[in-house]
Amino acid sequence: MRRKTGQCGWPALLAVLAIAIGAGAAQAQEACTIYTVKAGDTLGGISNTAYGTYDYQRIFNANRDVIAASPNLLAPGTELILPCADGRLRPDQELSSITERETRKFEESRATTSAYNPPIKLVAGDGWFPFTDTRLKDGGVLTRLGLVAFNRGGNDRETKLAWVDDWGSHLDVLLPTHSFDLSIGWDGIDCSKMDLLSDDMVRRCTEVVLSDPVYEVVYGLFTMPDSPYAEVRSFADLKGARICRPDGWATADLEVEGLTEPVVTYVHPLSADDCVEALTKGEADVYSIEIESAVASIERAKLSETIRQNPYLIKIASLHFATHVTNERGKEYLELLNRGLTEMRETGEWYDIVASSLAEAATIPN
Repeated sequence: MRRKTGQCGWPALLAVLAIAIGAGAAQAQEACTIYTVKAGDTLGGISNTAYGTYDYQRIFNANRDVIAASPNLLAPGTELILPCADGRLRPDQELSSITERETRKFEESRATTSAYNPPIKLVAGDGWFPFTDTRLKDGGVLTRLGLVAFNRGGNDRETKLAWVDDWGSHLDVLLPTHSFDLSIGWDGIDCSKMDLLSDDMVRRCTEVVLSDPVYEVVYGLFTMPDSPYAEVRSFADLKGARICRPDGWATADLEVEGLTEPVVTYVHPLSADDCVEALTKGEADVYSIEIESAVASIERAKLSETIRQNPYLIKIASLHFATHVTNERGKEYLELLNRGLTEMRETGEWYDIVASSLAEAATIPN
């Protein structure tokens, strides 16, 4: 078993890093250091200084417990690990080699028993970079995590992955008809607050079964600089806003804050890039999706210095594999996946795979 990294033994890791880096460097907003938060700091600002981008997902991955405990309050004195650009937590760390597939190739992974075991049929949508994207090894961060988790959980059968880019069809047709067992990459929903949810989100609560969290992402709010919503400090202050979130993306994280129609108006274009265009044309007041996709779309539009990220309101969302409530075999596969994920979190393999996958993604133009 490898030595634990990532979220395992976080206080001890900080102590080791402080010794390795030195007290002086610990105050710099630089990659491969520990940074002590000062008054007025924001995660986006720290990330931009250290990495040249306002996408702070890599900082969140390395400090999940610290940030997720209070995502909207970055208290002065908080110590944050700023990973190296390639995802290592410290300069002398060696990530596990994830350059080759850790599971057998889809077409070569066959059951070793003579008894017939039907294949695990997975479906994902292409182009959700870096989570599900055919340009990346194993199809992206989520797909790779899932494949390794199945392997660690004891999978002994063929695993088939198909790509259907119409995300809505996954929940509406493909899972209900059992054409596929599992769909990759769905937001967790707080189903204990169904009285606050829209009909579509309630349907997800009642018709869909989710795995344990495979990955956690940070949702941010983005506006034009002169917007009255640019620096709101409460979700209630978004009342009356036109909020852009691409078609197929869950809105439950905002609905549980009371932001349902007609309190707000949701704009649902086809893509993240369309949301950026809606923001600049005045067709939307707020753009809200997870920050990796948001920042990438803003950078593609060359508007990084124009569009403003709200520094006060952050939502943490978990991403899951999903099956239909009527698919008993799909539920068994989720249990298999969950066992593997638990082991990967405990050993630190989860962080190794995430860091290696994101380092690979950084080499591919998005």
